[in-house]
Amino acid sequence: MVLENTIMNGTAIMETPLGDAVAEKRIRIVIADDHPIVRDGIRRLLSLESDIDVVGEAGDGRGVLDVVHETNPDVLLLDLRMPNLDGLGALETLQQTNKRTRVIILTASEDKNEFVQAMKLGCSGIVLKQTAPDLIVKSIRKVFSGEIWLDSHTTAAVMRQFATPGSEMAAQGSGKGGRERSPLSTREREIVALVAQGHKNKEMAEKMFISEQTVKNHLHNIFDKLGVSDRLELALYAIHKGLHLQG
Repeated sequence: MVLENTIMNGTAIMETPLGDAVAEKRIRIVIADDHPIVRDGIRRLLSLESDIDVVGEAGDGRGVLDVVHETNPDVLLLDLRMPNLDGLGALETLQQTNKRTRVIILTASEDKNEFVQAMKLGCSGIVLKQTAPDLIVKSIRKVFSGEIWLDSHTTAAVMRQFATPGSEMAAQGSGKGGRERSPLSTREREIVALVAQGHKNKEMAEKMFISEQTVKNHLHNIFDKLGVSDRLELALYAIHKGLHLQG
C-alpha cells in the first residue's frame, strides 16, 4: 500500500488511500517525540504490525495539536518532554478539543508526579521508553480497546500518589491496616472490572441488563467500600488487584 507524505508546518502527515477496504479496522497512530531517531524506531516497529497504521508524526507540542487535528487518530503516543509545548500541555489541550483520540504517554522520565498529572488529564496509558517493544504494541491495542495501560512499576507509583489518608490504598501504601471494610460482592467486582476496561455507565448497564441508576448505586457503594474518590482511582485499584482481568 502506497503512503503519500504531506508536509504541514514542518510536520509529516501520512495519509492512507481512501479506497482501503480494511482501513476502518486498523488502529491509526500518531507518534509525537522531539527525537527523530525515536520516531523512526517506533514507526519501524509498528510497521511490522498488520493492524496498525502510523498516520502522522510531530516533533514538538504545537505540532502535536496540528497533526491530531488533521488526522484524528485512534491513539497518540505522546512524549512528555518536547519543545514549544510540553506533553502535559498538549494533553490538556487535546482533552478539551479531541476526546476521541486515546493518549499513551511514552516517556523516559520516571517522575511519578508527572505520571499522576497525565492520568488526571485523561491519558489512557503510560509506557516507559525502556519497555520491551512487544509491550508497546500490546499497550496500543489495549488502550484502543478502551482499557487503561500501566505496567506494575508505574501502577504502584501512581497509586501511591493518588492515595488519600484513611483510604484503603493509602493504608496499603504505608503498610498500615485501615479500618476493616466490607468485601465487594460478585456484582460489584464485575462493575470494577468494567470500569477498569474503560466502559461508561450506560455501556455497563446494557452489558449487565440493569439500569444506569443501579450502576451508579453500585459505584457509590464501591467507592465507599474501597475508599476511592473517583473512577480513575478505582481503575488503578482494579489494575493493582488484577480485577480488570475478570468478567
